[in-house]
Amino acid sequence: MSYEALKALEGQEIGVSDWFTVDQDRIDAFADATIDHQWIHVDPEKAAAGPFGTTIAHGFLTLSLIVHFQSQVELPVEGVRMGINYGLDKVRFITPVPAGGRIRGRRAVAEVTETGDGAVQVKSLVTVELEGAERPACVAEGIARLYF
Repeated sequence: MSYEALKALEGQEIGVSDWFTVDQDRIDAFADATIDHQWIHVDPEKAAAGPFGTTIAHGFLTLSLIVHFQSQVELPVEGVRMGINYGLDKVRFITPVPAGGRIRGRRAVAEVTETGDGAVQVKSLVTVELEGAERPACVAEGIARLYF
């Protein structure tokens, strides 16, 4: 796919991932990996009496799952030698994800630009939906660089 074809995708949703369950084991493993053992994440007894009534996923765990969601909703691109994660722009954690909650990612192409070094930069808007919630769990702009 050419730069022009990618550019034509700006402003369009390209797909929605499958639902993914965020269970307590994953939350605990993330707590171990990040050394963030705050009780709202890892202590079900204390969290039951807390503001959310249960443990909740770390916001950064929810954010990290965007990689999984984007792998399910890939850009319709051919001939890419290499793609790299270039970073994030606006990120918001809107609705907490309770242990056992199901989330999925909705991906749209926000912006496509040439970088001048043989790459095309693609900014995707990913909305992480929480099953049964009115508002999303997370909204983030992810940036990737694709080298052809």
